[in-house]
Amino acid sequence: MLVVAAAIILNDDKVLIAQRKAGTNMAFRWEFPGGKLEGSETPEQALVREIKEELDMVIEPIEIYKAVRHKYLDKDILLLAYICRLIDGRGKAIECNDFRWIAKEQLDQFEYTLADVDIVDKLKNDNRYLN
Repeated sequence: MLVVAAAIILNDDKVLIAQRKAGTNMAFRWEFPGGKLEGSETPEQALVREIKEELDMVIEPIEIYKAVRHKYLDKDILLLAYICRLIDGRGKAIECNDFRWIAKEQLDQFEYTLADVDIVDKLKNDNRYLN
């Protein structure tokens, strides 16, 4: 099973979503950015590294929000989604096609990767982080 970390980056009552690049699995679908753990990285360390590499942002993981196990045709993943705070950076679409800051009521307007759907559903019904 592949362990992947995802960042639910919150800033000013909005959350960041990223669009997958062309030529990737589920190209052009939206997701909470992140990636695979490397070596002996913790999920939190992987998120800080991945968000810097993919979006040129500095984040601080706060707490685990949801764990999702999803079986794709070619792989089985454990997606660990963390609530994160933006520390620095405006963002650049380096390793993604696009990214957007969206409000809670906009969550339904995008087509997400299959593993991210459960996270989106939880966020839509959660008043702790997005109002």
